[in-house]
Formats: sequence, C-alpha cells, structure tokens
Amino acid sequence: MDDPVFTARLQFALTAGIHFLFVALTLGLVTMVALLQTRAAFSRDELHARMVRFWGGLYVINYAVGVVTGLVMEFQFGMNWTGLLKLTGEVFGVPLALETIGAFFIESTFLGLWIFGWDRFSRWAHLAMIWVVALTAYASAFFILVANGWLKNPVGYVMEDGHARLTDFTAILTNPTALLAFGHVVCAAFLTAGLFMAAVSAHHLWRKTAETEFFRRSLRIGMLTVILAVFPAAAFGGTQFGLVPENERAPELSALARSGETLMTTSWSLMFFLSWAFLVKFVFRPGRFGRVFLFLTMAALPLPYLAMISGWVFREVSRQPWAVQGLLRTEDAVSPLGPGAAQASFAAFVSLFAVLAAVNFWLLFRQARRGPGQGADAAPETVPLPVPTF
Repeated sequence: MDDPVFTARLQFALTAGIHFLFVALTLGLVTMVALLQTRAAFSRDELHARMVRFWGGLYVINYAVGVVTGLVMEFQFGMNWTGLLKLTGEVFGVPLALETIGAFFIESTFLGLWIFGWDRFSRWAHLAMIWVVALTAYASAFFILVANGWLKNPVGYVMEDGHARLTDFTAILTNPTALLAFGHVVCAAFLTAGLFMAAVSAHHLWRKTAETEFFRRSLRIGMLTVILAVFPAAAFGGTQFGLVPENERAPELSALARSGETLMTTSWSLMFFLSWAFLVKFVFRPGRFGRVFLFLTMAALPLPYLAMISGWVFREVSRQPWAVQGLLRTEDAVSPLGPGAAQASFAAFVSLFAVLAAVNFWLLFRQARRGPGQGADAAPETVPLPVPTF
C-alpha cells in the first residue's frame, strides 16, 4: 500500500466493481419490470400489475443507491487519474459526458415521472415512461462501455501537441471491443436480474407464503430469463477472446487475469446446469418446485455477481501495464499522489462504497422479505408504488 500506483488501481478496482454490481441488477430488472407492465397494460391483469409494483420497488431501491455510487466514483478520475485525463480526456471524456448529460439525466427524469405518475397519467403514457427509462439505461451502459472499449482498443484519434484528439466518433461507437462487451454485459444483466427474481421467489415459496401464485409466476419468469440469457452471454464473451492483444496473452502478465477467467467460467457453468434443471422441471412437472430446487435457486444468487466481478478482473487486469493499450502506461496515468494521500483516498472511498453496498443489501433484503402485500390494500410498510388504475 506504500505504492500510490497500486493503491489507486486497487481503489478504482474495488469501487468500480461494487458500482458494476448495482448496474447489472438495475439494467436487467428495469427491462423485466417494463415487460411486466406491458403485459399488465394490455391484459389489465391485477396479478401482473402487482408484480410491477413489487419488482419495480426493488428496482427503484437498487437504482437509487447505485446512482450515489456512480456519482462518487466519477470523482476518482479527477483525483487519482489526472494523467489519463490530461492525455486522452478529449477522446475518453466524450462518451462519459454523453452518458451523464444525455442518457443519465433522461433516465432519472422519466424514472421520477414513473414513480410519482401512477395516478396522474394514462396507463399508456405511464407504460411509455418505464420504457424510456429502460432504453436510456441501455444507452448509459453503452456509452460507458464505449469509453472502456477505447481504453482496450484506442481508435478514431490522432496525437496533437501531446494530447489525443478525436477524429472519428463513428469509429469509437463501432469499436468491436465496445460492441461485444455491451452484448456481454446486457446478457449478464439478464442473468443477474433473472436469478435475483427467481431466488427471491424461491425464498417465499420455501417459507410457504400465502402469495403462492405470485411467486410461482415470478420464479418461472426469472428462470426463463436465465435460460434465454445463459448461452448468448457465453457467446459474446467467447467472441472477445479473438480481440485480445498479444501482450495480454503472456502468462507472466495474465496470471491474475486467468484466475478471474476460471471463476467466471465456473460460475457460468453452475448457472447453466441450474437453468437446464429448471427447464426439465418446467417440461415434465410444470408449476411444482421441490424444496431441493428452491434451496439450490436461493444458493445460486451469488453466481452472476461472482461471474461479473471475475470477468471484469479478467478483462481489466490483463491490460496491464497499459491504462490505454499501447498509448499510456498505468504508472503515467495516475495522479502524482504521495503514499499518504493515496492511502487516505483509498480509505475514504472504499469505506463509503462498503457502507452503500451494505445499505443496499439491507434495503433489498428487507423489502424482498416483506413480499408484495395485497394490492391496493397493501400494508403501509411496502414500497409506495400504488397499483395503477387500468
């Protein structure tokens, strides 16, 4: 920890990794909520409307805390990575600015309208709002991965007066390292949200809840989402191996990355076997979930998170010693901090993120355990997202 470069790298790895866990659940869950609300809007089915309320409440909790982690994480670029911004800010900063000024502001605005607009808009206007939220969430994730993809494969720029200058924005947007990573992250988000929905539902069925039909349907929706996402996630991930530069394949540079690869593939394999077990049960014994299957579903909840974190380690650690592949070394990208300042920054940021992660887990656990309530007569402690009048 006496090395400021190592401290800055470790700080960013921990805080970015924690933030990424929020993003994955948010991205997948908002899509599932939008689809549930679409079904409710067309069918006027009370059960689906209540599912929108319950799962939408959990989505809002995760989104709200995740926003705080994202805003705090942005400060690290100005504090710990001035070398990166000085050399490449005119290129690297463009997609980050589009994510913040464009996608994020639109997403948060329409999410506020969705939360407080149940009784004030028609069901079609309200449905349109959640779809705007979902689409801008994808746009936000895309721009972040465009910035990250440029670090691995810098394109569309020239060097002038010691600074990178953007010359081809289209090349950045169509960068294969960004596009494949975006597809991979979207599939990972569906795996996370699907298994989250399935695990929460399995918990209530294990407790023999009175809301049996509610959570049976939710479990089926969650596991079917996992089945649909598990193969594309592997396909997008495997395709990226062809884009790995030669220096990232050297054993002496990628031993940490290979550990991440092993954990990632192991977690994916376990999710694959669980999804096939569910498919067999769905075909031969639909609607009947034994306690062994419910226990395995609950126990599998950490798997997508382990796969994402280890996959991110595999992707990022292997790029060392480069902050920008072939252009800027990590030691030159870090701000000129002394050991004391680097350690103070590490302690402050990591402690804050740990607290936020703990608060998010507690809020999600508490709300998920309470269940959906009873529609319009739900208990006061449920998330105040009233069932819309269709």
